[in-house]
Amino acid sequence: MTIKLSTARTRLRLIESSDLDSIHELHSLPETDKYNTLGIPYSIEETKSVIEPWVLVNESSSGRNYTFAIENKTDNGFIGLFGLKLGAEKYKRAEVWYKIHPDYWNKGIATEVLARIIDYGFSELKLHRIEAGCAVENIGSIKVLEKVGMVREGRRREILPLKSGWSDNFEYAILETDKK
Repeated sequence: MTIKLSTARTRLRLIESSDLDSIHELHSLPETDKYNTLGIPYSIEETKSVIEPWVLVNESSSGRNYTFAIENKTDNGFIGLFGLKLGAEKYKRAEVWYKIHPDYWNKGIATEVLARIIDYGFSELKLHRIEAGCAVENIGSIKVLEKVGMVREGRRREILPLKSGWSDNFEYAILETDKK
């Protein structure tokens, strides 16, 4: 399966096994682990075991779960990861997640990429609803989600097992009708 998307500054393509080193570095950074439940990998082999299923799904024709590498158009540098997980066809909804390298924080990259994925979800995949969640203390992600028009719909109590302890999670969504 091949999906290639782009924004003004980035290219998104499905991850491949050759992205292992870049993904391992991203997952190994304490800054990107702070609000993430995956945890810092003990070894590159652990990272490989995490991403192998993502690569296999990307290579299959099932098309229900996509994991994208985000690349800088200027130098092809690895910026981060973006996930799009489709729910049951009947419900026409998906969940998104992202993990951006700290070198690209506070530059509008996450907002730019999320806006593009939302457009792709509604225009190409014909989704009705796109959802996301984030730890209540993750101010950066809250700003990204709200900038693209996602609406905070609720709060789930102590659902995220973070290194700092159990965290509440804000639930966000955007509907196809919100974008019109």
